[in-house]
Amino acid sequence: MHLLGTTTTWFLLDIAFYSQNLFQKDIFSAIGWIPPAKEMNAIHEVYKIARAQTLIALCSTVPGYWFTVAFIDYMGRFAIQLMGFFFMTVFMFALALPYDHWTKKDNRFGFVAMYALTFFFANFGPNATTFVVPAEIFPARLRSTCHGISAAAGKAGAIVGAFGFLYASQSKDPAKTDPGYPTGIGVRNSLIMLGVINFLGMVFTFLVPESKGKSLEELSGETEEDGVEAIEAAGSRTVPV
Repeated sequence: MHLLGTTTTWFLLDIAFYSQNLFQKDIFSAIGWIPPAKEMNAIHEVYKIARAQTLIALCSTVPGYWFTVAFIDYMGRFAIQLMGFFFMTVFMFALALPYDHWTKKDNRFGFVAMYALTFFFANFGPNATTFVVPAEIFPARLRSTCHGISAAAGKAGAIVGAFGFLYASQSKDPAKTDPGYPTGIGVRNSLIMLGVINFLGMVFTFLVPESKGKSLEELSGETEEDGVEAIEAAGSRTVPV
């Protein structure tokens, strides 16, 4: 059950996290924070997108990691991961449900602030803990394997997020889609889907045990005596001739 918890939470997180990162430009264009691509040359477009993404990173993504480092041994891995998924879910639905409200010019900075908070709670949440927990909760003989399986599930989620939402976030109106892309479900519905994915991540977090304040031996059910006995048993074996 623990492996199911670590793989599903990492998979669901990376769907949400990578898709949010990759279609930032579509969201920022939709709310009018940056001009449409057709109104800019390539260099100007790259500059505008990079400036917006850097602002998001400096105000939310990087501080989120600092908060995790500061509080992970006080709050615990489970609490931070559950809190992160919870607030990511809340802010996604808060952006998606009144989406028409946020697309108005006077409200777009509120949209950006709430969107930035989803990145803050991703990093002060599951984007940190999904990597840490699999390295702590499994027995020594299986730790690397289970961590690798969990990480592979995360990369599978990243692929789904990168390619699936790239198409899904396209406008329903064929005239407004990017060149070469079919119509999608639109930004609003994409945000709703991300909210559902984050909620599922919160649910599956209950399959992940708390590892705060426990040694690796306690978490894996192994003891020092078990290790000594294994060494003695190995040493007592004779090499066949």
